[in-house]
Amino acid sequence: MFFNSIAFAIFLPIVFFLYWFVFNKNKSTQNALLIVASYYFYSCWDWRFLFLLVFSTFLDYYTGIQIEKGKSEKSRKFWFWLSILVNLGFLGLFKYYNFFASSFSELLNSVGIKATPILLNVILPVGISFYTFHGLSYVIDIYFKRIKAEYNFVDYSLFVSYFPLLVAGPIERATHLLPQVKVKREFNFQTAKEGVCQIIWGLVKKVVIADTCAPYANAIFDNYTSMNSFSLIMGAVYFAFQIYGDFSGYSDIALGVSKLFGLDLLRNFNYPYFSRDIAEFWRRWHISLSSWFRDYLYIPLGGSKGGLWMKIRNTFIIFIVSGFWHGANWTYIAWGFINAVYFLPLLLTKSNRNNIEDIVLKRNFDSVKVLLSIFSTFLITCVAWVFFRAKTISDAFLYLKRVLVNRDFSFQYLDNERYSYELLLLIGLFVLIEWNNRNKIEPLSGKWSMLKVALAILAIMALGTFSDYKEFIYFQF
Repeated sequence: MFFNSIAFAIFLPIVFFLYWFVFNKNKSTQNALLIVASYYFYSCWDWRFLFLLVFSTFLDYYTGIQIEKGKSEKSRKFWFWLSILVNLGFLGLFKYYNFFASSFSELLNSVGIKATPILLNVILPVGISFYTFHGLSYVIDIYFKRIKAEYNFVDYSLFVSYFPLLVAGPIERATHLLPQVKVKREFNFQTAKEGVCQIIWGLVKKVVIADTCAPYANAIFDNYTSMNSFSLIMGAVYFAFQIYGDFSGYSDIALGVSKLFGLDLLRNFNYPYFSRDIAEFWRRWHISLSSWFRDYLYIPLGGSKGGLWMKIRNTFIIFIVSGFWHGANWTYIAWGFINAVYFLPLLLTKSNRNNIEDIVLKRNFDSVKVLLSIFSTFLITCVAWVFFRAKTISDAFLYLKRVLVNRDFSFQYLDNERYSYELLLLIGLFVLIEWNNRNKIEPLSGKWSMLKVALAILAIMALGTFSDYKEFIYFQF
């Protein structure tokens, strides 16, 4: 069930009506309804993996209680590592086993040892990377006594399986979401209105921007050997807007839907393509994942407290692990490594915290420098996206090489049954709208909200893609 599907358009109003008009007596009935709705939502993908979700939920619920009750450090460690190893074991089995088996086999073959890998014919359970990280952060926080264990299984189950964030985040924290599910929610019209605006803007990002860019990005990347320099550059730009519109659009819809139920989720995107350096980009892109790795990997490794080499080591670890989190392919690892290389000069010059304040442009030379820094950051981000999108690292290098050596900047027609020149204007308009509203959660709320919502709906109906590329990219992670 996709957020941009007719099925979800039917599902959401039904759950909304039952939540506020039938199961509104107390928080227990509200939570029970949301759990049933969440399990149904998840089972629409593949009901067999619902058992894995329930098992993971019960595992972390039970081990969390045992860690808190543990009378000795040995007992606490046992339950802690049991949860960690089982969670990572399932994630590794479903997501990474075939990658490691194939890579090891290729390594043996390269040195003359014949090897045929034994691969598993299993599909990746949707959302496993996200709900696994929900549970891991919960157990880790209990072990280090940052939070108390949750004894209400219904409340904890909702924290893990809440359907707006279940399959593609944001990655929630128990400290943020659990306190909200433990109290009865009261309907707030203004919050619900803001939620509707965020849902509609998320749909604009998804079906108008991402799904319209997708055919062009796919056509160019799939046929890059016959594309000229201009087309290859545009392919990288199209993919940059495809993945941003797709993932941030999903996050906007998730946050907006959650507001309809009186629950606030962590913000996941903050206009990342307006970043002035790569450090700021990672404070604005997939914020819940970046902060998760910061708190549960970077800081435990020593963070930036140690010497220079420790700082460099920790930086490369979190970026490479972040890349590997996205998928079992060397291209994702390369993407993470490249971002670490981008980050390194900022770390060495201690300028990775320079651009904290909001962007304010004035009619002076400093504003020109700001715009140039935004453009250059977007440019190097697009280069990194080539590795993220390419099928192999070799394809990525050949793609970039052809950009440099072809030197043909004429416009190539791509037969995708969609507009081409108009798409560039559409992207430009989208950037302009987001730029003018960069200090807001989304552009539709506030003054003239009804008119802006009407225009957004019109854009969805007139310009949206509804049949070719429905699935959200991050569902595969």
